[in-house]
Amino acid sequence: MSEMKDEIILRGLKEHNLKNVDLNIPKEKIIVFTGLSGSGKSSVVFDTLATESRRQMTLNYPLYVRNQMPRYERPHADLMQNLSPVIVVEQRPIGGNSRSTVGTYMDINPLIRLLFSRIGNPPIGSASDFSSQSSFGRCPECGGFGEVIAPDLNKMIDFDKSLRDYAVKFKPLSPSGWQGHWMMTCGLFDPDKPIKDYSEEDLHLLLYGPREGERAYAPFHTKNGPHNAEWDGLLPRFTRVYINRDISKLKQVSQDDVLAVSTHSLCPTCQGSGLNPKVLECRINGLNIAEYDQLELPEILEELKNIKDPMGESIARQAIPHVKQLVDMGLGYLSLSRKMGTLSAGEAQRVKIARHLGSSLNNITYIFDEPSAGLHPEEVDMLIMMLKRLKDQHNTVIVIEHNLSVIKVADEIIEMGPGAGVNGGEVVYQGKLEGLKNSPTATALNHKLKINKNPRDIKSYFTIKRASNNNLKNISVDIPKNVLVCISGVSGSGKSSLMLEAFTQKYPGTIMVEQGGIGISNRSTLATYMGIMDDIRTIFSKETGQAAGLFSFNSRGACPICKGKGVLTPEVAFADPVTIPCEACGGTRYSDEALSYRYRDKNIVEILDLTIDEAIQYVEIPKIIKRVQTLKDVGLGYLTLGQTTSSLSGGEIQRLKLASHLQKEGQIYLLDEPSLGLHTEDNEKLLDVFQKLVNRGNSVIIIEHNQNFIAASDWVIELGPGGGKQGGQIIFEGTPEEMLHAETLTAKWLKDGVRKHSGQAVCN
Repeated sequence: MSEMKDEIILRGLKEHNLKNVDLNIPKEKIIVFTGLSGSGKSSVVFDTLATESRRQMTLNYPLYVRNQMPRYERPHADLMQNLSPVIVVEQRPIGGNSRSTVGTYMDINPLIRLLFSRIGNPPIGSASDFSSQSSFGRCPECGGFGEVIAPDLNKMIDFDKSLRDYAVKFKPLSPSGWQGHWMMTCGLFDPDKPIKDYSEEDLHLLLYGPREGERAYAPFHTKNGPHNAEWDGLLPRFTRVYINRDISKLKQVSQDDVLAVSTHSLCPTCQGSGLNPKVLECRINGLNIAEYDQLELPEILEELKNIKDPMGESIARQAIPHVKQLVDMGLGYLSLSRKMGTLSAGEAQRVKIARHLGSSLNNITYIFDEPSAGLHPEEVDMLIMMLKRLKDQHNTVIVIEHNLSVIKVADEIIEMGPGAGVNGGEVVYQGKLEGLKNSPTATALNHKLKINKNPRDIKSYFTIKRASNNNLKNISVDIPKNVLVCISGVSGSGKSSLMLEAFTQKYPGTIMVEQGGIGISNRSTLATYMGIMDDIRTIFSKETGQAAGLFSFNSRGACPICKGKGVLTPEVAFADPVTIPCEACGGTRYSDEALSYRYRDKNIVEILDLTIDEAIQYVEIPKIIKRVQTLKDVGLGYLTLGQTTSSLSGGEIQRLKLASHLQKEGQIYLLDEPSLGLHTEDNEKLLDVFQKLVNRGNSVIIIEHNQNFIAASDWVIELGPGGGKQGGQIIFEGTPEEMLHAETLTAKWLKDGVRKHSGQAVCN
């Protein structure tokens, strides 16, 4: 009898665009899923395999425990067998609040706090006292935030204007908000007198409130008559309501609104650590806990290895592997205090991977969503070593990836396609690398790197002088205008510090397309995200004489049974959730009344079912055509106007975000790694968009590792030579052709790309 192969068996997969897919996935191998963005990779790997594994894992817990855990619906499939437990490392930004750091995310900080509480000198109480979030540990001056934020009078008040003329420039305290209205009607201040003409007494009362020991009654007028209230002063009120809290949690007012009228500086009491000065007196081998947090990771390793106290040594031994995992992933330039929200996509991806590397479990299925995202080619080798290490520990490693270096090391390649969206959802190839032919990935593997031999002429520059943001070493640089510029360099070399901070501070009119999500939901569609849904509803309203709200499934037009969701999720107590299409509306979300009205022989649902390509031909409104055309330009012509943003792949979201920015008229476009989540074929379309933008007289600057983008640009600026303290310098400026003669890490890979395809060495 032949030996049974241990493999994951999947039959009849129908999630999203999958067309009854059958797959056998071998275990203890590196399996790479590839294919165009939107071809169905995530539908197989995340929405079917990972979801079913998680669902079955939760079935092992008692009902009352399962009720507290995430609930997973059984994916649309005929058969799913031989699944093993999954660990998923997604591309999504790491959650957490503004206090979340590398140390807290990796669970290293609790061990460091324990270490200081046991062997620090002079001794301080418990481990929790070394936290800026404890009542004893937090700095009394800044409340544990490390920064002192104070209102800036000159930013907040225009002294030449009156209260009624918006002298207060902070919106919630201006006449448009209830607090501004209260100021004008309470009787304490003349709302029509310029602030500069107030008496000294009135000015003090307005800005700082009543003097010590005094009270100022200021009735608050409502439709039910005046209510007693006391005036506390503009600056004390602003400080109390908008500063003395975690400003990242404010809902109506954004953090940017508050910071626009404030100054924020390092807290002089705790020097930015957020800790009580008494806590900072406690030291181990001359260093306090804040200094520990600021060390680069290899320096922390040395400190931990130098601890000789028996109790301290046992705690240090627990922390060392976590720190070492980060160093092994090439993140040695980070510190424990580095805020998670400030990491680039590549750095965040590697921190997430490092968190899982400490596990000694095996027979696990590890699923990675584009682990090469944000990595310089030099760093991809480290990633490949890590994937092989996981496989060698008898795990199955499934990777969704477009990076050709990662695809080449796969034991098995599964390509989805042949196209994207409705044109995808099939397996077009499964097997070894050498058998891959006549597919988008086969074409990409044979793609020749085209070095731009005729860069555009440079006539003028954007100038940055003596930039010292984060690790930048006081650098000055000229960035050419009206051409395609590529900013490259290894992770942590200072690309984001230079461009997303120093550059945008000097040129605030820049249209910036950053990484990160778009706030997806199953009620948000392409039409709503692109700002054309209101126009579509207005067309129907004018055509039919009905209110525009009738053509919204979030308003009057919603199906009365499913309330505009299109599906019903019956309450099934402790069982897994079940989603069924609404029979009343057939999943359209709209009421019969809404569907009875038509524009050019189509009802609202039929209009939303048009693909982008079809809509350009069908809808005659110039504003709609202009916005929809940007979606076609970035290669999303196959999506429908009514497609929900929650159903889009990572690469599709990246391009949707780009399209929404391209409809803005501007002169400077700055894009942070636009190739993330995109297949080589999709990148070609994106490059065309950038070249057209430049041809129309714009400046396009991209932060990018992708060699095709670097090779096609007019000018390349590389930062380095390393990351963190070893970075922050300009190590190359010139054309892609000149880069072939340089000795930098990016140049090394560019030469390698040219050499592979030309079969000849590149001269130095």
